[in-house]
Amino acid sequence: MSGARRGPAGWLYPEGHPHAHLGPLLVVLTFASGLVDAVSFLGLGRVFVANMTGNVVFLGFALAGSGEASAPASATALAAFLGGALAGGRCRPDTEPTRLFAPLLAVQAVLVGVALAAVGWDLGRYAALVPLAAGMGLQNAVVHRLGVPDLTTTVVTRTLTGLAADPPRPAAGRRGLSVASLACGALLGGLLHAGPGPGWVLVVVLVLLAGVALAAGRAYRAGQAT
Repeated sequence: MSGARRGPAGWLYPEGHPHAHLGPLLVVLTFASGLVDAVSFLGLGRVFVANMTGNVVFLGFALAGSGEASAPASATALAAFLGGALAGGRCRPDTEPTRLFAPLLAVQAVLVGVALAAVGWDLGRYAALVPLAAGMGLQNAVVHRLGVPDLTTTVVTRTLTGLAADPPRPAAGRRGLSVASLACGALLGGLLHAGPGPGWVLVVVLVLLAGVALAAGRAYRAGQAT
């Protein structure tokens, strides 16, 4: 499918991209990533499930003897994330990634549902940490397979570097939106966590993932019909 020239996708990718039509959905996933990391960092004890750079650093801190970081929690999140990424990368490797986008996001939604149940039933840190990190690994794998520039949905360090170092057009808009989406997701996640509680944050994430999966599925079917 050729990159759209009109609407949100056209604004995000005026230069065009084969998967530009998924750009707006990737922005929503970036927002959801901020929500998920708010739950993990604020509710599961200084550990990330989306930002693996932070977990690697936290693991180093914990091994150095810092009492504020947990080596088991960081290592568990890393292992679960890598397991999800491995599954997402090895799942039907010869299949067009747009075909797998919706199904794999549906699996991620199920994993978030498992974490939501764990939080609701107070099953402990790891019962929520493992499915959330595995789901984020799955999400990262399918987004990596799509190869849409500047919208990785979780990592903004390189995005910020490009925003500052490269000419402003054509990528500045989508890069700025990516960073803002992650920050806004974290902000809303923090507010909900401090108010109604972490379960409500995961409910919002679940709704967003379901919406993105449905929209992606419809876009794929529409593309096949044309």
